[in-house]
Amino acid sequence: MSDIRPVQWTADGLEIIDQTQLPFRFIVERHKEAESVARAIKDMKVRGAPAIGIAAAYGIALEAQQGADRQQLLTACQMMRQTRPTAVNLFAAMDRIEQAVREGKDVLAEAHAVAQEDLEADLRMAELGADLIPLNARALTICNTGALATGGYGTAYGILRKAYETGKLEIVYACETRPRLQGMRLTAWELARNGIPFRVISDGMAGWLMSKRMVDFVIAGADRIAANGDTANKIGTYSLATLAHAHGIPFYIAAPTTTIDSSTPDGNSIPIEERSSTEVTHIDNVQIAPDECPVWNPAFDVTPARLITAIVTEQAVCRPPYRFG
Repeated sequence: MSDIRPVQWTADGLEIIDQTQLPFRFIVERHKEAESVARAIKDMKVRGAPAIGIAAAYGIALEAQQGADRQQLLTACQMMRQTRPTAVNLFAAMDRIEQAVREGKDVLAEAHAVAQEDLEADLRMAELGADLIPLNARALTICNTGALATGGYGTAYGILRKAYETGKLEIVYACETRPRLQGMRLTAWELARNGIPFRVISDGMAGWLMSKRMVDFVIAGADRIAANGDTANKIGTYSLATLAHAHGIPFYIAAPTTTIDSSTPDGNSIPIEERSSTEVTHIDNVQIAPDECPVWNPAFDVTPARLITAIVTEQAVCRPPYRFG
């Protein structure tokens, strides 16, 4: 199969796969202005920390092509920064684009560089991470970290993909990943397209699966990694890390270096996005909870560095104690 590109620049505008429609409908939207790209990010039509950064960079390039002046471009960058507070790749991309704007550089060229560097980082990360995987390995993962979440290959998923291609991986267990079911909807869709053997499990099954010695390692992506190695990722990742530690199973994080935020000292300093209660009380706009049901819906949790066996980046496999920056 050809690689999926969740965000693709074309002569007619920015094409974004609407991931809220998968796996039943493959819909590609065309965006022509930064504001609509920002809405797509906020509504999670495009999601995954690296893909968010790429989309935001191209969103500013759309404005530049339409003749926006320096101040208008910088204002658009600020709008993008407000879409998703936890994913630090967004802020790294906007830092680069803002610098290009201030220096009078080609904004589109800089956006292309953001996308290309992310893809290259994923491919290198896959090589490094696959070396950690034993033969006949059985993996457990959460959320979606594949091509849909990145520049076109994947972070944690990219390692799984490479391990399968090299004959190491036997099966992937994918957590459904409530409340938005990215594991069930997106990771399962990618695994099937890549021909990788898999089973989806409900989130509550992970501990029992480990107790049955059916998991050899757990791997997840990241939306922000603090200077001490504490890592924010999709809600439920902390539970998996705790369970893996209790069962003596390696727990790996895979993310490009743009996900490392050396200005954030530890996990307590990571801003955690809270989203609408309807993501929990509804599935595909169908209400499954009683009326007026109170909900707490943080989109991410933080896994302490002490529970992480290694953090794989495109530069190195990092092991504790973690000191970034």
